[in-house]
Amino acid sequence: MGATGLVGSEITRTLFLRKFPLDRINLFSSGRTPETDAAVPGGRIAIRPFSPAGVRGSDITFLAAGGGFSRKYARAIAAMGGVVIDNSSAFRMDADVPLVVPEVNPRDALGHSGLIANPNCSTIQMVLVLAPLHRRYRLRRAVVSTYQSVSGAGLRAVGELATHSEAALRGETLEPREFPHEIAFNIIPHIDRFDESGWTFEEAKMINETRKILGDDSISVIPTVARVPVFRGHSESVFAEFAEPVDLMEARALLERADGVVVMDDPPRALYPTPIHCAGRDDTFVGRIRLDPDSPRGLLMFIVSDNLRKGAALNAVQIAELFA
Repeated sequence: MGATGLVGSEITRTLFLRKFPLDRINLFSSGRTPETDAAVPGGRIAIRPFSPAGVRGSDITFLAAGGGFSRKYARAIAAMGGVVIDNSSAFRMDADVPLVVPEVNPRDALGHSGLIANPNCSTIQMVLVLAPLHRRYRLRRAVVSTYQSVSGAGLRAVGELATHSEAALRGETLEPREFPHEIAFNIIPHIDRFDESGWTFEEAKMINETRKILGDDSISVIPTVARVPVFRGHSESVFAEFAEPVDLMEARALLERADGVVVMDDPPRALYPTPIHCAGRDDTFVGRIRLDPDSPRGLLMFIVSDNLRKGAALNAVQIAELFA
């Protein structure tokens, strides 16, 4: 569902790239888009408007059509049988819905009752890096600042960055539609809605989802999220504080052995992750790894990942692979 969107089309592409054992694949829009088609290896597949009857008999259903769609249909589709993997935030904190990053907590997926939630993109890349360190040193606190690309806000947001950047270079000003302020050549410390205490819902997702995935409600997560004029790839500056002193060489070795993580860390050679070099790649990249100069329990890192790949489509397909 949602096959015409950025995440939905990436899921379709990822299924074929990873040679997922498909007998049949049905592609649906959320109902707002006229019938169209998608290019796949060997031809094209029609994308039809959604109807509940169209998914009956599916073993695995991917939902990538937004929270409102998921709240309306996800549990009904799950009741038909098979496994529903939902990319929205609608059910992530429900006690009966596993929230899964396959490299971190794959066993949680086996406890599903028909519905599994795919975590938030910024959470996925952070817990991938923090999980092996947490197992060794016990994470107590993570202070994170995110620099999130416009593709996290959807296809229209990508178009707005392109057209507004062109306009700005011509000396023109356009009215923002997808963001509260101009995104071209700007940084907006605002993603999703604010609550009454001044935190955004995007920040709340990172707090609650990190605790659920790592299985430790005592972990303190302190995020500040920002949208930046980058098309694809989220970046995060993370300060992690642990219960035990961190050995820098051991920590690097743990990250080098971690599934889905690539250490890119040689600052004198200007080697560190950036979104433009990580776009289109499946791994999560970490660099600028260094100890807190004032505490042996603190570690600082810079983490980058393609938010449409590991941050959304790839993680969803990897969840499905646990059952395939």
